[in-house]
Amino acid sequence: MGCGSCSTGGGCSPAGCKSNGSCLTNGCSKLDVYDWLSHMDMPTNYKPFGIIEVKFKGSRKEFYLNPDNIYLEAGELVVVETTTGGYDVGHVSITGELVRMQMVKRRVKEEEVAKKIYRKATVADVEKWKAAKDLEWETMHKSRTLALELNLSMKLSDVDYQGDKTKATFYYTAEGRVDFRELIKKMAETFRIRIEMRQIGMRQEASRLGGIGSCGRELCCSTWLTDFKTVSTSAARYQNLSLNTLKLAGQCGKLKCCLNYELDTYMDALKYIPDNVNVLKTEKGDARLQKTDIFKKLMWFSYPREESWIPLPLTRVKEIQQMNREGIIPADLGEVVELENKPAKALDYENVVGQDSLTRLDERSRNNNNNNKKKKTNNRNKPNRPNGPADGQPQQMQQQPRPEAGAAPRPQTPRPPQAAGPRPEGAANNNPNRKKFRPNKNNQNRNDGNRGGQQDKKE
Repeated sequence: MGCGSCSTGGGCSPAGCKSNGSCLTNGCSKLDVYDWLSHMDMPTNYKPFGIIEVKFKGSRKEFYLNPDNIYLEAGELVVVETTTGGYDVGHVSITGELVRMQMVKRRVKEEEVAKKIYRKATVADVEKWKAAKDLEWETMHKSRTLALELNLSMKLSDVDYQGDKTKATFYYTAEGRVDFRELIKKMAETFRIRIEMRQIGMRQEASRLGGIGSCGRELCCSTWLTDFKTVSTSAARYQNLSLNTLKLAGQCGKLKCCLNYELDTYMDALKYIPDNVNVLKTEKGDARLQKTDIFKKLMWFSYPREESWIPLPLTRVKEIQQMNREGIIPADLGEVVELENKPAKALDYENVVGQDSLTRLDERSRNNNNNNKKKKTNNRNKPNRPNGPADGQPQQMQQQPRPEAGAAPRPQTPRPPQAAGPRPEGAANNNPNRKKFRPNKNNQNRNDGNRGGQQDKKE
């Protein structure tokens, strides 16, 4: 299902879709329906259902008659009839018996379907339809400037051109009623088309525009959610959520639709939780309710001027509550649940993908910084060692640093006196730090020659 079955030469991807059927928001598969009857063989005398569902921009879907019994597949472009005259171009979304089931779901009768399909879209129809879609962005911005000049408290969110380029539908949101008669006159003079204004809600606007929610996925209203149910703050109270509008509100500015997803589960669990147990009277003092764990069926209480919380099972809470009603005050809360803090088990798994954790680079940088800090502290704490060679290393000449200006001179060890006169040949060098002299053979020969010549001259 998608755009691959389009037989027209001009392409079949809808407006805003540039990936040929692989996108979701404002694309080919937005609010799509899986045809689970496509692989089933129909009887030999089966007559195909004469109504087809066609999808337009913004997940708008309508039913049309197929009087000529044109063979159509999902994803093909067709030219359909409109109520105000002219024609429009849309994609075939569902055919066959699945259309009958969708009509039952949406409570549409066969007698109510009056509009029909003219033909498959030709190359000329597709080119004209694309030219009309290219004008939507510029038209929306110009209409917004006109609305600002008239100081109208409304927000134009989307524009939908008809396939024959003769009519445009403007979708807007506003808090109350807006007198846009002057706006329609100016837009008709500017764009030279028939104009229709349609007010939508905040949730419908978010479904048309699309986006990414706080969960990291695409908005439910723009992908699969079709019916919008009312969401109240009581749904957050039943789920023990903080009443923070910044966290509970979605991109539409209203409460998130996902607050209703788990509400039934919480309502079933709350049936076992006793009501009106804010205070339990005991001889030790009045214990006040601090926290309730709905699924573990535990309630935490605390005495006045004590910071510790005491967990109690529901049976003990109901027992103390009944005793207080009868005028009996127990000595203390009595039974206390011992919470087991089980250590988290390390899951043994094989990393098939070959990827490490997402924070591996941060961990490496932290380890490197910690190692550098440890080295610096160790170097500072090390005592000053003499400049002699380290253990297990060859002896090397080390240059001593020069004393800085103004610093005290470094004490030098006195050398033993040496006898005057020439040094005897073959005398051992007692200084181990002294560098051995290895004369060059060429220099030695030159010196020997010079010495010989000097001796001849003296003689």
